[in-house]
Amino acid sequence: MKSYPKVWFLRHGETEWNAEGRVQGQTESVLSERGRVHAQQQAKLMAPILAHNPPCIVSPLKRTRQTADIALGGRDYQTDDRLKEIFAGDWEGHLRADIFKNLPEGITAQSPHMEFYCAAPGGEGFDVFQARVNAFVDTLTEPTVVVAHGLSGQLLRGALCGLSRAELGQLSNRQGCVYVLENGQETVLSVD
Repeated sequence: MKSYPKVWFLRHGETEWNAEGRVQGQTESVLSERGRVHAQQQAKLMAPILAHNPPCIVSPLKRTRQTADIALGGRDYQTDDRLKEIFAGDWEGHLRADIFKNLPEGITAQSPHMEFYCAAPGGEGFDVFQARVNAFVDTLTEPTVVVAHGLSGQLLRGALCGLSRAELGQLSNRQGCVYVLENGQETVLSVD
């Protein structure tokens, strides 16, 4: 397995659309009040890490920038389009409950989120999405903080830990915590 530098990964806090059960993909939605609390929890966890001044790279979508502004304590960061969430095509903006009424063959309401989103009609699909995120991962040369999304985060974490596609879909997708990826292993920092 290729060796990578240490990465601290933060998923954005809960958005209004997360709370409503809407598919976001690359469509903009803002943090909910609970999402701002998630980012504040991450800020407590990140303070000692940020004291070492690692580079911070963030998805350019509004929900990740809102999270980064809080969780990174107002410090500067770069954005990178390769960290955007999967493009979910025709499903973006629709309630998952409505989509579940007419799913593509082989996809059920119990399918891992990765497989569900990758099956979206008119969407990005797994191979293009994975290639985009892996292209970002391959640029990492020093310990780095990354703020992105649930599924792009699963791909990033999977690449850093050498996971298969099936294993990616089993990764947790928590908000308000920090995933630490080092030497092919993942640990989770959370506020008690």
